[in-house]
Amino acid sequence: MPGTTMPDHAASSVSDREIAHFDQFAATWWDPKGPMKPLHDMNPMRTEWVNAHLRRLEGLRGGRLSLLDIGCGAGLASEAYARMGHDVLGLDASPEGIRAAQAHLAEHPLPDNSGPLTYRNGSAEALVREGQSFDAISALEVIEHVNDPQEFLGLLRSLTRPGGLIAVSTLNRTLLSLAVAKIGAEYIARLLPVGTHDWQKFIKPDELHKMGRTVGLRMIDVAGMSYRPMHWRITRDTSINYITMFVRD
Repeated sequence: MPGTTMPDHAASSVSDREIAHFDQFAATWWDPKGPMKPLHDMNPMRTEWVNAHLRRLEGLRGGRLSLLDIGCGAGLASEAYARMGHDVLGLDASPEGIRAAQAHLAEHPLPDNSGPLTYRNGSAEALVREGQSFDAISALEVIEHVNDPQEFLGLLRSLTRPGGLIAVSTLNRTLLSLAVAKIGAEYIARLLPVGTHDWQKFIKPDELHKMGRTVGLRMIDVAGMSYRPMHWRITRDTSINYITMFVRD
């Protein structure tokens, strides 16, 4: 059943420019051939990879997991996680994105065996102030858009219960990612809207590992996400897109 939308505008971890950039794509976010086509194509691979880790945690916790999908946009991953049976809060600083997420959920109800799904326009900082916590957090293609990646990881840690998991996917800062994910995807192939990414904000896996360790998170898995003819797949190649799993000990 559709959830509720709760506003909160204290989103200091993300800039107003980033929010405005993604606001403009809210209306076409769910179009699989629109500006967010790459996310549609990647979504099954990345959410299934995350879910494999969540199932193991679910076995340890003995029941349905609470999951925060931060930077959820219009809800591609949020809906997938709910269909997998998790209790999902989709959070995004973009009010237009959250409205699009809520509208899609209302128009396309999830199956009866899905977990609860609620959306909220707001920030990680607000959830921390409220003392909220979750079994797991998903931050997919988000950290390269925040103001301070290490501080952002610290916020995620504060929102994760001990023993909980944090999935983070992003882009490696390499010459290949500059050529493929920035110049190629935005300016040549037009797979992404121009201005979607700032290559200087891409993060190397070892840098992400160090940031996590600094704030009290342990990286337990890392995998490449590679495009092969006609589909995305999990690989060992982290030179462009990659996904990681952290645990809060």
